[in-house]
Amino acid sequence: MGQRYERIEGRILDFIERQPVFFTATAPLSGDGHINLSPKGRSGTLVVIDELTLAYLDFGGSGAETIAHLREEGNGRITLMWCAFTGPPKVLRVHGSGEAVFRDDPRWAEFIPQFKEVDGPSARAIIVIHAQRISDACGFAVPFMEYQEERTQHAEHFGRKSDEEFAAYCEKKDHVGVSLDGLPALPLPLPARTD
Repeated sequence: MGQRYERIEGRILDFIERQPVFFTATAPLSGDGHINLSPKGRSGTLVVIDELTLAYLDFGGSGAETIAHLREEGNGRITLMWCAFTGPPKVLRVHGSGEAVFRDDPRWAEFIPQFKEVDGPSARAIIVIHAQRISDACGFAVPFMEYQEERTQHAEHFGRKSDEEFAAYCEKKDHVGVSLDGLPALPLPLPARTD
């Protein structure tokens, strides 16, 4: 039987910190817009700032649907989900509102140290989530899966690019400046970093 929690603390915090992958879900306000669901990995790219605030590092390499949905006026809805693939069955969701902190935002310098060694040239935004509902479910139908190791290709590929090369990459890629539904996404040209 599922439970609701007032805060991210104790065993809920421990559960989040042990999971090697999480999922994000957002949608535009338009009923015929595209819902976005994305897996997120790379150890160290998600942090719990306090008992009701999380943040994750948004990297280049894919579109920018999450950013577009969070930027849409009157929107900002986001859900994060974790599944236990080992140990006791559990699915945890954090529903909330989110915002994208871009590289030229003064808050960038406040948040980026939280990500220590995983920061890199392909970091294009920090997604900050303000939790409004924290709940779990049984997870009985989630299979056991064995975690082997982190994939290194993303960090290696973008680690070979200068910041200028990464900015040029973002400008050429489809659905980075504008979402699938025509919403403003990542500001282009890519803002220079403030740190």
